[in-house]
Amino acid sequence: MKRTAKAHWNGTLTDGKGEITTQSTTLNNTQYSFKTRFQDGIGTNPEELIAAAHAGCFTMAVGAALTQAGFTPGDLNTEAVLDLDMQALSITGIHLSLVGSTIDGVSEDKFKEIAEGAKANCIISKALSVPITLDIQYK
Repeated sequence: MKRTAKAHWNGTLTDGKGEITTQSTTLNNTQYSFKTRFQDGIGTNPEELIAAAHAGCFTMAVGAALTQAGFTPGDLNTEAVLDLDMQALSITGIHLSLVGSTIDGVSEDKFKEIAEGAKANCIISKALSVPITLDIQYK
C-alpha cells in the first residue's frame, strides 16, 4: 500500500507560497507559506501535519491495543505538540497528551501500559527515524 501527497512551491522562502494536496483530497491545494509555517497565517505547514498524523496514528494504536487486550475502547482524545527549534531548524520532540474515558474494566495502570506501548509502536512514531530516500528530476 502506498499513500501519496503532493506539494507545489513558487517564489522565495519568505515571499513564496505553495499548496499541498493529499491522495484523498482532504487537503486539496491547501495553502502553506512562510507565514503559516513560522508566523501566524492562514493555511497549514509541514510540522502541523506531522503533529496531526502522529496524534491520529497514536490514538488509533491505543484503540487497537485496548481491543487486543480484551477491552472495549471508549473515548480517546490526543493532542500532539511538536517542538520546533527555530535556531537549529529541527524538530526537538513531540509531546502526546492522551485522555481516555468510558473504557470498561481497564485499570489506570493497564491503560498507561497500553498507551506507552502504542507510543513506541505506532507507525508514525516509528517513521520519524527511518531512512529517507530521494529521487530527483529537473526539467
